[in-house]
Amino acid sequence: MAPRSPEWVNTTVLLEALTRYEQGRLPRSLRLWVQAVLELDRPVNGPLRPHG
Repeated sequence: MAPRSPEWVNTTVLLEALTRYEQGRLPRSLRLWVQAVLELDRPVNGPLRPHG
């Protein structure tokens, strides 16, 4: 089965995931999901949002 790209993402869910990503509180699968949604080449060690 080929990987699927998200067609839409709930803003509230994404913001909570970003907060937890920045805090290092996401399981590996969700960290990879955030990186895929944001098209990050590698993990980020800092805020992903301005003024975050």
